Amino acid sequence: MPKSDTIQDLRKLSKIEREKKLEDLLDELLLLKSKNSMGGAIDNPSRISTLKRTIARIKTIENEDLLGIKRS
Repeated sequence: MPKSDTIQDLRKLSKIEREKKLEDLLDELLLLKSKNSMGGAIDNPSRISTLKRTIARIKTIENEDLLGIKRS
């Protein structure tokens, strides 16, 4: 399992890289949630919350960029 991305790691990515990563994470989350809802056993149930957290971090960074907020 890949390690959870920290906010500092995500801030280092370019806008295009973040958008691609967000798309990939949303696809993975959709797959895991649908598999879970159909009664299938997923290997790592905590991965869903990790994905949600990372998606929220990326969206936060995108909103900060949109509003012109500078963070280090």
